[in-house]
Amino acid sequence: MTRFSANLGFLWTELSLVEAIHAAHAAGFDAVECHWPYSVSAEAVLAALTETGLPMLGLNTERGGDGMFGLCALPDKVEDARQSIDQAIETAAAISANAVHVMAGASNGSAAEACFLASLEYACVKAQPLGLTVLIEPLNAYDAPGYFLGNQAQACAIVEKVGAENLKVMFDCYHVARTEGDVLATLKDTLPVVGHIQFAGVPDRGDPATGTVNYRDIFAEIAAMGWDQPLGAEYKPGGPTERSLGWMQSLR
Repeated sequence: MTRFSANLGFLWTELSLVEAIHAAHAAGFDAVECHWPYSVSAEAVLAALTETGLPMLGLNTERGGDGMFGLCALPDKVEDARQSIDQAIETAAAISANAVHVMAGASNGSAAEACFLASLEYACVKAQPLGLTVLIEPLNAYDAPGYFLGNQAQACAIVEKVGAENLKVMFDCYHVARTEGDVLATLKDTLPVVGHIQFAGVPDRGDPATGTVNYRDIFAEIAAMGWDQPLGAEYKPGGPTERSLGWMQSLR
């Protein structure tokens, strides 16, 4: 049976993070993940995770400001990027999270790539003794114009260049469907370096029962590939989250 993780960056956003963890548990999710939990006490988050028994799959490095998508490929933000990595890794360790998503930011060119590689090498070295996975995620150009990582092939090349065992790709079916087309074919090509899989309806990022992608078939194929980790529900519910959850039973 397919298991699901609630991305609390999009679901139950009207609640505090602690309350959202409890809401995800009550709704039947198997895990949770979040974006930027830094304004919340790590002790309170860990207590909620312990009380519910839900694992925290991951969190993001800081985006850098409104409208920004991270700092770690910005050559003029090297120190800020390292501070964001330190913060994310320390927080992940404090709440027993599994992974840290290192956000690149909007940038391009050889200097940006060199900066991102150095940021990732730094993150992987810091994360390794703690048993943390470092994730990178290509974003589609409609939602994140100019983002450094735009496709899976580029992300795979970055992973190969860094050469760290704890560096993986976060494969978001929504982003892939928006700009790369065939979700399953792309996933099969990327699977050896995938560390987490997310999904949302296409093209409006609604719940997975809406839109053009047949997630019943997608989830079945993912299971057939041998993937047994929770899939991340990172979609916009378009109202109260509880009213958007009909897909959970129909798509399990």
